[in-house]
Amino acid sequence: MIQFIRNLFGKEDQQITMGYPAVPLGQRVYAIGDIHGRLDLFDELLEQIQHDHETRSTAEMHLILLGDLVDRGPDSAGVIARAMELRATNPNIRFLAGNHEEVFLSALTGDAKNVRFFARIGGRETILSYGMSYETYRDMDMESLAEELPRLVPQEHVDFVTAFENAIVIGDYAFVHAGIRPGVPVEEQENYDLRWIRGEFLSKDKVHDKMIVHGHTISEQVDERKGRIGIDTGAYDSGVLTAIGLEGADRWFLQTGMPTT
Repeated sequence: MIQFIRNLFGKEDQQITMGYPAVPLGQRVYAIGDIHGRLDLFDELLEQIQHDHETRSTAEMHLILLGDLVDRGPDSAGVIARAMELRATNPNIRFLAGNHEEVFLSALTGDAKNVRFFARIGGRETILSYGMSYETYRDMDMESLAEELPRLVPQEHVDFVTAFENAIVIGDYAFVHAGIRPGVPVEEQENYDLRWIRGEFLSKDKVHDKMIVHGHTISEQVDERKGRIGIDTGAYDSGVLTAIGLEGADRWFLQTGMPTT
């Protein structure tokens, strides 16, 4: 259940070494990859993170969700509700907007075309998680569904997701949902690239002076490269939800669905 851990320099050396990315001293940062409606895995991984944090030396814990909380899995409404609970009790938790949050919000505008695209990329499961029966969903045309959907999703959920950030920088790390466009400073990135980019970002070993931590593109295991770390392990289908832990220049990973080592 808990985890494979990799320290960059071994257990004896806890000093920050020049040339290795690091987060500020006194902080411990965890980031969780694409949850996609898997409340069960989200809760399991939160327990692992809390246990991991408590077994380490004293530090200020920060938690980042890399986006795509919704769609595909069975309980997107529950994931959003749990995330809202966490925000209410923890000032050091932050949320990134993924492409699925973007499409989710666009589907709530009453446009049938947006709803059709939403349903095609996993939105059906999100709609059902808000209490609509499968039979009702099946019998609705897209125009009727576009009218009903804004009434189905609580406004507090809409407001919460609307407030998600697009990029977060902590020390030598930049956290985004999908990636960044090479050669462009993080603060100048377009939202579309931060939420949707793949090819131009994934095809290069190093695209920025920050180490980029991202989700969006599924890999069977954590995808560690020279300039980026991908932690979307396809949780909605694989049952493996991944978090990265960072402290100083150390880096480790926590996962659900993995044997204890």
